[in-house]
Amino acid sequence: MTLTIALALVAAYVVGSIDFAVIVARMHGVDIHNVGSGNPGTSNVLRSIGRLPAAMVLVGDTLKGVIAAAMGMIAAGAADPMIHWAFLAGLFAVVGHCYPVFHRFKGGKGVATGLGVLFFTMPLVGLVILLTWLVLVQITKTASISSMVVLGLSIPLALWQGAAGLDLVWLVATITLIVWRHRSNLGRVIKGSEKKVSA
Repeated sequence: MTLTIALALVAAYVVGSIDFAVIVARMHGVDIHNVGSGNPGTSNVLRSIGRLPAAMVLVGDTLKGVIAAAMGMIAAGAADPMIHWAFLAGLFAVVGHCYPVFHRFKGGKGVATGLGVLFFTMPLVGLVILLTWLVLVQITKTASISSMVVLGLSIPLALWQGAAGLDLVWLVATITLIVWRHRSNLGRVIKGSEKKVSA
């Protein structure tokens, strides 16, 4: 690993640490940590503030994954043009989103940022995941269930698009982290007390 790649990974973490849910909520005079579920993510912004602010958060958090993956790819350069660096930088961005240095390491769940990584590395997979998630949210009215389903779909879809080796290692690591961040949601789903998505 070169110094350039190492710096790109650090930068990816920093980019991931920019929490758009916190920023957008503050623009509306709201501390997102003190409303709804307290989670700084798209779903809580949707429930607590509305559709447009939630859309802003979704786009912002997704772009973090795109930018981070691009930085990883660019840092690798022509000497090592392997897409696995993009996946690794994307993982660092998701870590930053989940444990942001700017917000006392209290972040969101990482779904949108992970989606951004897929949009950069495997655009067709990213598009299928996004459309599937949107349809499932309309059906289940539960963001966490929809997220778990698309996370499960992402591996076979990535394999279909030719992912192999370190691509899969970093993708699986990213998915594992996002699932781990949803552990409280899964507990509420089992108990039947998970919050519904509505606005």
